[in-house]
Amino acid sequence: MPADPGEAAAAVASGMLLRAPVDSVERVHGFGRNSGVYRIRSGGASYALKQYPPRREGERDRAATEFGALRFLAAHGIAPVPKALAADSERGYALIEWIDGDPVTAPSEADIAAAAGFLGAIHALRSASDAAAQPMAAEACLSAAEIVAQIERRLARLDSIGASEPTLATLLDGTARPLLVRIKDWAVAEYAARGLVFDQPIAAAARTLCPADFGFHNALRRSSGQLVFIDFDYFGWDDPVKLTADFLLHPGMPLPGSLKRQFAGAAAAIYQGDPGFGARLALLYPLFALRWCLILLNEFLPERWANRLNAGAEVDWEAAKQRQLDRGSEWMHSLATSFRWFPYGD
Repeated sequence: MPADPGEAAAAVASGMLLRAPVDSVERVHGFGRNSGVYRIRSGGASYALKQYPPRREGERDRAATEFGALRFLAAHGIAPVPKALAADSERGYALIEWIDGDPVTAPSEADIAAAAGFLGAIHALRSASDAAAQPMAAEACLSAAEIVAQIERRLARLDSIGASEPTLATLLDGTARPLLVRIKDWAVAEYAARGLVFDQPIAAAARTLCPADFGFHNALRRSSGQLVFIDFDYFGWDDPVKLTADFLLHPGMPLPGSLKRQFAGAAAAIYQGDPGFGARLALLYPLFALRWCLILLNEFLPERWANRLNAGAEVDWEAAKQRQLDRGSEWMHSLATSFRWFPYGD
């Protein structure tokens, strides 16, 4: 039995899911910031065991969501994803196919095309008979007002620890809140000018199935060059504008402007059946950007830091908080000067 308590628990969980003896357990670092990942060897084969953070009241069942999403995609022939093998939602584990591959550190135009092709194949499944059974995506944003509400909830949660984090409180009160007011006022006016309703959810026909948290940070490259996309515990129905904006903004996946423009153009082609897609993307992009500024500050939250530790992250909390505070501040000040222009349009 491994000496590491996490590895010991993973050995027990994987043995139960495999219903076979486990030869070895190895924690894998560098994949995911919230879930623990282990390589399980049994009978000459390798498997990936994911250990999800403990569920708090009202949170989604991430093990069941990912297992269901992978089974759904496999049933419809969507190939570049791992096979789902078994899950234990009660204990927060899922056993999936082990993918021999390397991180995608330098994406190319061909990789953008592969990612777009993957999204297009999933979008084509929205009318499948079993698609309606899929859940809403994590933190789905079906209206502009919902994005604002999510930003306000994040501000409130960060506020609750502000008394013990004065530098964080200064950033929130002096920069984040005034910036939210400016962007919201601008977006509300632009929505009205285009005859759009700020607090009205988009029609069901405009929604799509989204592998939320999608990007090359959640992909592996096989020796053949094929990309395999991983991490589907946030999968579900959402506005494709959120998926597109998150892909362009994700801080864990820096891309040159040329590849971002390529992806934005590919997304416009995939979701062209929705005549409002382009306008919503341009108007909501700065709100999603501000939302990401606050996500960068998650390291300040004790429960989020516990998730990082569960995933095998660094242990210097103070250094992590200062680094993310600097990044969040830089992002906010840049956004304040540029939010009126969508940078990846024609």
